[in-house]
Amino acid sequence: MKDFSTDAQLFKALADEKRLLILDYLKKGETCACVLIEKLGIAQSALSYHMKILCQSGIVVSRQEGKWRHYSLSYQGRNYALSRLGQLTNFEVETIGQCHCNRKSS
Repeated sequence: MKDFSTDAQLFKALADEKRLLILDYLKKGETCACVLIEKLGIAQSALSYHMKILCQSGIVVSRQEGKWRHYSLSYQGRNYALSRLGQLTNFEVETIGQCHCNRKSS
């Protein structure tokens, strides 16, 4: 059986409305945590929670400047996410097995 734990972590990061909003802000360029806190109207602890998930997924990278973190989209993470989604949803000719549920018993 294939291991999809990395994919699950990646797509979990995308499965939250706040995190999608964060990505929408970050597509405009690197953004300081203080700006995200203000724009999102959330506490610093809530932003940290969401950013930890986004950074662990590889879609977002961060750097420290003074007491603030600055976040940006990772092109490598973005390309990986697009590639995995394509691979997971690409139709294959091979079947996984025949359905036997409608066969009559003898």
